[in-house]
Amino acid sequence: MDAPKKSIIDTYLEEQQRLQTPVARFSEEHARSTGPALAPVYRDLIPLSKPGPHEQYAFEVDLDSCTGCKACVSACHSLNGLDENETWRDVGLLLGGTPAAPFQQTVTSACHHCADPACMTGCPVLAYEKDPRTGIVHHLDDQCIGCQYCVLKCPYDVPKYNERLGIVRKCDMCHQRLSAGEAPACVQACPTQAISIVTVSVHHSEPERVDTSTFLAAAPAPDYTQPTTRYVSKNALPENARPADANTLRPQPPHWPLVIMLTLLPAAICTQAMLLFPIAESSPAFMHWVPIVAGAIGLGAASLHLGQPLRAWRVFLGLHQSWFSREAVLFGAWVGFLVLRESIPMFNVMTVITGVLGLLCSVMIYVDTRRSFWRFSQTFPRFVGTGIVLALALISPAHAALALATKLAFETLALCGPSVSARLLRGPLLRATITRYALGLAGVLVTYYITNSSGILRGNGTYYVTNGFSVSQGLVGQGAAVALILAGELAERYLFFRAVDSPKMPGMPSAADHAT
Repeated sequence: MDAPKKSIIDTYLEEQQRLQTPVARFSEEHARSTGPALAPVYRDLIPLSKPGPHEQYAFEVDLDSCTGCKACVSACHSLNGLDENETWRDVGLLLGGTPAAPFQQTVTSACHHCADPACMTGCPVLAYEKDPRTGIVHHLDDQCIGCQYCVLKCPYDVPKYNERLGIVRKCDMCHQRLSAGEAPACVQACPTQAISIVTVSVHHSEPERVDTSTFLAAAPAPDYTQPTTRYVSKNALPENARPADANTLRPQPPHWPLVIMLTLLPAAICTQAMLLFPIAESSPAFMHWVPIVAGAIGLGAASLHLGQPLRAWRVFLGLHQSWFSREAVLFGAWVGFLVLRESIPMFNVMTVITGVLGLLCSVMIYVDTRRSFWRFSQTFPRFVGTGIVLALALISPAHAALALATKLAFETLALCGPSVSARLLRGPLLRATITRYALGLAGVLVTYYITNSSGILRGNGTYYVTNGFSVSQGLVGQGAAVALILAGELAERYLFFRAVDSPKMPGMPSAADHAT
């Protein structure tokens, strides 16, 4: 009589019992070892010697061995004492292929310790350093002011802001363990030995370059920061391989202090500049105090964005490399000139020059992140447009309506197309987008009304009106117009931060996942 045929499940269960699992291999290796030391199971996962000239350490990930178990994530979290929602290493998922031959690949990723790290070049207080011997990018916690600019600069969303500590932290490749001949936590915890440390060649140039041909094809392009992580596999990724969360729309953090700063400071700078031109020669005396008040509130709000504001005095340290440092120094000089020009008129020109240069640095801070929505052609018109519109609303309401209508038409271009920002504005941020346009259009209508129906005009520093309207009615109308325009510009700046595209590694939690 023939034996009953085994089911596919029984066959797999029997095969599983014969598999040489990582735990079994470790046990056998440990049993064969002699002496008090643990078995050198991981001797092949770290270099036997330190990097030589023009070399540095790098992670190497064997995609064929990664199972997505997240043992590396747990080990990193435990060894580094991270907070509950803080992760320095994560595991993502790539999907692709065809219906007939679908493709799925788990990917583990952490800091890539880039040859030209954007986090380091953008830091205003030099809180990052690249070890000249190992190439490991260290974050200096006691130097950090918590400005989070490195979070915006890194295209892989590696640095993570810790709200409890008020600073940014990131993976340092467990450099203490490496220096003692021990494998990093993620390397030692991986049961399939999918992660290892290797040395890679660094081309001596300015900036330095590495071979990025083995970087993950489905990740943000490596040409910007030159990441050193190597992803190896015996099989090529499908051309259509994409992160499983590629279509997930994540509004980014609003950064309210920066929203206030980047609305009021352009208004203050443009108002102060316009006061020097004939368009403002009949403005009342109190108008000269508007730039001072708006500038003080804007700069005061900016300090609230820092996790460690008492360390902010160091911001000049990065003057040679960081647009953030240049902005801070120029705005500091602008405030000084703004106060002095009240008693020394010759400082008026210096105030305008430093204010405009500071505003340009504000633009470049975001342009330098290389995010599409923050490119120069978008950021410069928005920042300068806000300043011009609010300045005209205060000084020359007759021109403000046209300027605001033009700015609204320009912003409408960002709503069109398939970009991430456009889809965010039309999707999760639709209510905020509608609010922005409602406030803007209301500002246009009210400004047009008070300048054409009530006939509000200025002469010799005083107000007078026509068509039967009183001065108080005219002033109330102008005040309402300024309030509506200001609210609309705050809403636009809010969308500027929330609708930005945010590149990251597949599956890596982004700042948006903790946004409120």
